[in-house]
Amino acid sequence: MSNDSSSRIAGHLRSLVADSSPGSRLPSTRILAERFTAGPVTVQRAIATLVADGLVETRPGAGNFVVHRPRTRRTADVDWQTTSLGPERSGASPVGSSLRGVDRETIALHGGYPHMSLMPMREVRSALAKAIREDRSFERPPIAGVSELRAWFVRELTGVVDDAWRDSDAVITSGGQSALSTVFRALAGPGEPIVMESPTYWGAITAARQAGLVIVPVARTTGAPRPEDLDDALRSSGARLFYAQPNFANPTGALWNPADRREILDVIRSRRAFLVEDDWAHDFAIDETPVPLATADGDGHVVYIRSLTKSASLTLRVAAVVARGPARNRIANALAVNDLYVSPLLQQAALDVVTRPSWRTHCTRLRRELTERRDLLVRSVAEHAPDLELTHVPRGGLNLWLRLPEDADAETYAARALTRGVSISPGAEWFPADVSGPHIRLNYGSSDPSRFAEAAGVMQSLLG
Repeated sequence: MSNDSSSRIAGHLRSLVADSSPGSRLPSTRILAERFTAGPVTVQRAIATLVADGLVETRPGAGNFVVHRPRTRRTADVDWQTTSLGPERSGASPVGSSLRGVDRETIALHGGYPHMSLMPMREVRSALAKAIREDRSFERPPIAGVSELRAWFVRELTGVVDDAWRDSDAVITSGGQSALSTVFRALAGPGEPIVMESPTYWGAITAARQAGLVIVPVARTTGAPRPEDLDDALRSSGARLFYAQPNFANPTGALWNPADRREILDVIRSRRAFLVEDDWAHDFAIDETPVPLATADGDGHVVYIRSLTKSASLTLRVAAVVARGPARNRIANALAVNDLYVSPLLQQAALDVVTRPSWRTHCTRLRRELTERRDLLVRSVAEHAPDLELTHVPRGGLNLWLRLPEDADAETYAARALTRGVSISPGAEWFPADVSGPHIRLNYGSSDPSRFAEAAGVMQSLLG
């Protein structure tokens, strides 16, 4: 019956495409479901048929649109590229599921960013409008970045340690992902090893692979890797780099305790290595406000990265790398080769946003709302999806890390959930090597919290 309905809906959509101009918006999934008395899965199957035929495109958050009228065209012969390009260096799936586009009606628990309603949009719009009117926003900035913005990042880092870092130690980058890619390439060469926590951020995994690095994993669960495991990994591999997220790690939400932080930093010092600290969740503390590990480093072992993109606006692709000595110079030179400089307009707007009194008000509100969302999703899972095992309640960040029953396949499970209107992130993409079991990641900051219970019910039904 559902196949017949799907065919009828697809036929209806084809007639609409034939009568519409390119770019025309098609009826939403909900409207089609009501019109044909069909479920959302049936409607999505029909839409997927037209997408596969190249007639319709789905725009995240906007809907479905006509691509072009049906016509015969030559299919490009690109098979030659397979041989010419050679091996894929970044893995089978270099882009993680957190960047997946879904329609407005899908419950999006897969995202990597907070919802726009949690960001200071009024201040961002005002700052961009102000920056456009200023001449300095159209002048080439210093290669390392606007000095006032660099000073702000350093002040944020040194809030608890006086004179620990200098403004000149900071370099502005085009977002955190650019910072990771550049740091990896600047401090290690192709074929060299890098130690990473497992699981960890998929973007760091991909950046390391694209830089030609060999990833050496060390396990972590609800806390830090065991210092002895890290020491053994550095010793046996000869790695000089250790990439880590000490505070509210993505995807697990794990937090290093004070003893682990001291012991791991001791290992890094003894091995004369670098720890690349990704402080991605700096503004997402909930129950605890940890201090960056870089504040305990006085000899240039920690390379610190912090981005504003997730907490200020997706528009402000601005981050900073803070490092000392020759390592800082190599990173600055690599960034200059890649980008020459970061847009002065974005730098001035970012500086304006974070230096307003309202920035602290925004951070306070963000903390309160993330607390409510986290607690609601934890309750929803406990009440409506009891077969999903929550590894722990994170004390900050944006994500819950859950384990599926042992006989489940996370990739298949996530694909089935998507057909039921719930988008989640399967766990395998967060592991740099062997996967330790079937996991999923749920983001409580990116979707409508009023639908958390509905999503949990769908996820439980898929385990029956």
